Amino acid sequence: MGGRDTAQRSTMFLVGLSGGIASGKSTVVAVLRELGCAVIDADVIAREVVQPHLKAYQQIVRYFGTNILLESGEINREALGSIIFSQPEKRQLLNAITHPEIQKEMLKQVLKYFVLGYRYVILDIPLLFETNRLTKFMKHTVLVYCDPQTQLSRLMKRNGLCQAEAEARIASQLPLDEKRKLASHVIDNSGDRESTRRQGLDFQV
Repeated sequence: MGGRDTAQRSTMFLVGLSGGIASGKSTVVAVLRELGCAVIDADVIAREVVQPHLKAYQQIVRYFGTNILLESGEINREALGSIIFSQPEKRQLLNAITHPEIQKEMLKQVLKYFVLGYRYVILDIPLLFETNRLTKFMKHTVLVYCDPQTQLSRLMKRNGLCQAEAEARIASQLPLDEKRKLASHVIDNSGDRESTRRQGLDFQV
């Protein structure tokens, strides 16, 4: 898998990659990049589309107020995150503002990789299965999975959270066991990094 294929530009495949909070998706992304796949990171794009003076930024400030801004004028992601975490209707509003801009930028990048002759383009989308709007465009969907106890302990350690805080964060997402039923491929990241790396290298789509 992977690499460019200039002779077969008409057969570029999109692969949707998702996981859960602290499931270890970044490890898998690194392996897929090693294989020569192009990776489009929705999280990176989500940060880019809310930069000052862009359309999404202006709408967010209009609806959420200037209290969510840092002194530099950039959006304070932590302040905004705490608002949408406790108020689902605000989360929906934010998604309605940002998702169209994110999808527009992702499409631009897909077209760029198509022109460059990449055969596989990995779309790294945290909420791939929650929103479910993009799965129909994917040839394959891959879930980076880990068992619930491993996920909880990793999140507590990584973010310095108590158990209740970590459980609340995990509960705000679709459970990994539910996502597992929706994915066409699963990479189990419950073990060590080398085991995950081997699964990524073995993963032929």
